[in-house]
Amino acid sequence: MAEALKIELPSVVSAIALAGNREENLKLIARQTGAKLVLRGQELLISGTTDQVLLSQRLIQSLEQYWGQEKPISSADILTAQQAIETQQQDELQDLQKDILARTRRGYDIRAKTFRQRQYIQAVRTHDLTFCIGPAGTGKTFLAAVLGVQALLNNEFERLILTRPAVEAGEKLGFLPGDLQQKIDPYLRPLYDALYEFIDPEKIPGLMERGVIEVAPIAYMRGRTLNNAFVILDEAQNTTPAQMKMIVTRLGFRSRMVVTGDVTQTDLPQNQTSGLAIAQKVLHSVEGIAFCNLTKADVVRHPLVQRIVAAYEQHETP
Repeated sequence: MAEALKIELPSVVSAIALAGNREENLKLIARQTGAKLVLRGQELLISGTTDQVLLSQRLIQSLEQYWGQEKPISSADILTAQQAIETQQQDELQDLQKDILARTRRGYDIRAKTFRQRQYIQAVRTHDLTFCIGPAGTGKTFLAAVLGVQALLNNEFERLILTRPAVEAGEKLGFLPGDLQQKIDPYLRPLYDALYEFIDPEKIPGLMERGVIEVAPIAYMRGRTLNNAFVILDEAQNTTPAQMKMIVTRLGFRSRMVVTGDVTQTDLPQNQTSGLAIAQKVLHSVEGIAFCNLTKADVVRHPLVQRIVAAYEQHETP
């Protein structure tokens, strides 16, 4: 039986927030529910079968925490809300939506977009060593950097150390201009990008000079004990087993470490085993270590990225 429902939104801005850029959000809700959604000013018209209209209504209502406050909505927000409806986790969804992790310098709220991201955040908060494994765009590095910066600003740790292996992905370091640090910086750019969201870029060089923030290739960690520090190892799939063992055994007193990577995207030579893959096997049952796995459903970049990840997964599956 065909049904139709009319929802009056509180303002034009809230309607724009719900609809998304080029009405991408409404298109996604339509794809997920099978209903037809048409926005006219502040008025949203929903039509379809009774079940389609009802699901669309519940989905839109579950997103009111965002559009009701005229805040942008991502595709991940929509898919998480649908998952909450299907699994009867509406209370958990409200907690996720209200739990603001941090606020950027420009005033944007940073929060977990999916249930697995929230589990990841909780694992980092409660474990001295956390591994997070998942594809590009799932927020592995960014969320770790957010947690690290917040912990540093709250004086929970004296230092924030960001490191990653300088493995060549189609380029040769020797051909890049500049000294070693300048050669390494492009590999560390994603970590810098996260720092800039919360700390004035003009202040970062001073913090680095004093050793409060350290951004360095993994080779610089050898022989050190990292006390009272929040340590992030990014792109861990490109570590060798020896490098991985070296870095996780650097963990000192009053320190916390987050290791992130994607075991499907290693740039190591074909005959070289990834240190991250070995760590999964060796450390999965060690008490005090958390392993979090994110999937393409946790991708929070442009909606196209999620479809790209899914397409590659399908292509690479034998």
